[in-house]
Amino acid sequence: MGGKKEWFEDEQFWLNYAPVMFDEQQWAQARGIAQQVFQIAGLKKGNAVLDACCGPGRISVELALLGLNVTGVDITQPFLDAARETAEAESVEIELLNQDMRQFSSRKKFDAAVNIYNSFGYCDSIEDDMKILKHICASLRKNGTFVLECISREIAVQSFTEGEWFERAGMTVLTEFSVCGAWEGLNSKWILIDKNGKRISHEFVQRLYSAAELRDRMVSQCGFSSAHVFGGFYGEPYDQNAKTMVIAAKK
Repeated sequence: MGGKKEWFEDEQFWLNYAPVMFDEQQWAQARGIAQQVFQIAGLKKGNAVLDACCGPGRISVELALLGLNVTGVDITQPFLDAARETAEAESVEIELLNQDMRQFSSRKKFDAAVNIYNSFGYCDSIEDDMKILKHICASLRKNGTFVLECISREIAVQSFTEGEWFERAGMTVLTEFSVCGAWEGLNSKWILIDKNGKRISHEFVQRLYSAAELRDRMVSQCGFSSAHVFGGFYGEPYDQNAKTMVIAAKK
């Protein structure tokens, strides 16, 4: 795309922050999430699945291990390289494409698509966010299922903190959070400090959608015929106890 480069197009950011964002706990959860996606989407072995914004492939590989035909798409080539290495280590084949989901199109049609681990809402405009959802919908076969997991406005309000610090991946991590507008977005600043005292910081904004707003936009604007909201991958109700937002949308 032309114009200003967005922060998530910076490969160096992902190289610096990947060890913190994709730590051992996140990798350990991947198998259970993949198994639940398999159930939610009503999949069977041999079905084709699109992992949109697949990152280093933690979900892609687990889906492939379940016997699915997986295509992972990401804008960051080093992540795709890492995904390829993991797939080879697990003796599974995954098609990996270095593409921007705002421009993605595919002649191949998929039985299901996923966008997992809070990878949605980072574009500069709502229009670009919706482009991603439209392209995912267009890539699905009729009656195909899309599973989206990300933070919602309600959960961001409920769990809001101005900041915290923790140790992860051999680094001290400091975080600072602030609200953008009338809870239209969440501004996050992450500071990494290594054992030698070197500091790296990065600041970004995630647009926040209410669950109902995003569900209804997916149906009215993005080509899905229906969409249902859950509070987790096991079909938990989306209520005051929800820790995340999972939307299962049908084309």
